[in-house]
Amino acid sequence: MSLIPPAAEAYRYPLLIKQLLTGSNGAAAKQEIISNTGDTHLRLSYADFRQRIAQLAHTLRDNGISAGMRVGVMDWDTHRYLECFFAVPMMGAVLHTINVRLSPAQVLYTINHGEPDLIIVHQDFMPLIEEIQAEFERDISIIPIGDGAAYEDWIADAPVSFDFPDFDENLPATLFYTTGTTGNPKGVSYSHRQLMLHTLGLVAGFGAFPDNAGFHRGDVYMPLTPLFHVHGWGFPYAATMLGLRQVYPGRYTPDSILRLITTEGVTFSHCVPTILAMLLDHRDCQQTNLSQWKVIIGGAALARGLQERAAALGISLHAAYGMSETCPFMTVADLTSDDPDKQAQTGFPGPLVDIRVVTPDRQDVPHDGETTGEVVARAPWLTPGYLGNQQASDELWAGGYLHTGDVGYMREDGSLQITDRLKDVIKTGGEWISSLVLENIASSCSGIEDVAAIGVPHATWGERPVLVAQLAKDANPDRVRQDVIAEIQARVDVGELSKWAIPDEVCFVDQLPKTSVGKLDKKVIRKNLLASSEGTV
Repeated sequence: MSLIPPAAEAYRYPLLIKQLLTGSNGAAAKQEIISNTGDTHLRLSYADFRQRIAQLAHTLRDNGISAGMRVGVMDWDTHRYLECFFAVPMMGAVLHTINVRLSPAQVLYTINHGEPDLIIVHQDFMPLIEEIQAEFERDISIIPIGDGAAYEDWIADAPVSFDFPDFDENLPATLFYTTGTTGNPKGVSYSHRQLMLHTLGLVAGFGAFPDNAGFHRGDVYMPLTPLFHVHGWGFPYAATMLGLRQVYPGRYTPDSILRLITTEGVTFSHCVPTILAMLLDHRDCQQTNLSQWKVIIGGAALARGLQERAAALGISLHAAYGMSETCPFMTVADLTSDDPDKQAQTGFPGPLVDIRVVTPDRQDVPHDGETTGEVVARAPWLTPGYLGNQQASDELWAGGYLHTGDVGYMREDGSLQITDRLKDVIKTGGEWISSLVLENIASSCSGIEDVAAIGVPHATWGERPVLVAQLAKDANPDRVRQDVIAEIQARVDVGELSKWAIPDEVCFVDQLPKTSVGKLDKKVIRKNLLASSEGTV
């Protein structure tokens, strides 16, 4: 049976970014978007926001930008960035979010590879642009926006309405680059259709929990994941679609973030563990009421030590899972649970997310809560490949599923637990040891600020585990070392861990290196550790 023939003027409703603004036309028109601009807070209504999007689109067009061209952004998490999230793709151009935390060489690579036609640059990042500009491989218009005042002058005289056209929903909307812990960063692009479906999946997945546990219209939202990192995990699009009160913190400083949580009534954020630890370490944290604050942790495992510190302040802290290549939403823990073990679980697949755990020959492992394998996935918003890298694209999608590079298992109830990265699994004496398990145990011990479990080469056993830890202030290293080994030994004694999991060494460093998005950079940690053992550092 064929479909009903459409009426002559039936609207086909392409899934375009502009459709996310539909809800803000009504009840949310007077809702606020607050942006921390330093000494003051800029307050915009959604009606103001729509007008400013139009002004930015006109200004970009006056600067030569048209459909299919790319616009780079280098800014803090501000209203300006949010305006770019909408104006650029809505006019048919592609938003290139440039990771300002990469090394200058990596930033240069992403610019030359991504080929933006224009870059909007906050004054704080102009020295970086000036350092690398001579090596640009094409002419790029640089728009310096000073401390933000120049941006206001730039768009001020433009009309406040813009006829954003309909076009193919499968055209690209955004481009960004993975963090590149191995080799050059890889370009990942998403279409309008993918971002729309991701937004809907995010809202459905996080909004399905009762009793104020999830993400809903009553929340006050503040991102604490840089907006250059996978569209701020997609939540700015979701928050705007729902018409939420939004707070943009600008540059991440713990005192201003804690102040914004209090003064603006923030109830929902997301971040990597490093950012949360930074806030918990701040002198004002103990005096700040955080009992209404829901936080989603991703990007790295949720360590028990961090979990306990957050719980002591009344923070509702839960884990979620995704990656740059998945846009990023894939799973979320049970947000209604106050059980620390369940809060830290990788969680249940979101709507439309098909996750499998497979053997090397791509056979499903039993869902018994213990048999591990590689996590592979399908969803309508996963990237189809990497920009200009066919070999890596083919490897990513070998067998018709996206290969995450993560190791995990499935429980009988269908929930997923990530146990390690394939490249971080420690293989010793024929046994696989999870670096994440060792890190979680160690982080629960008093005196440990942060910790990484590393596999180092061993002539007999192939690899042996070593813990590299960052001590808390005034902690005694000998006592901490003894406590960590004793705790791991206790887990061995009750059968939770193999005897091979006891690390050969617990060593201490002043600070553990992190990637640009706050993950432990185990490649650098391992390199430094091996160099130290050879007497070169």
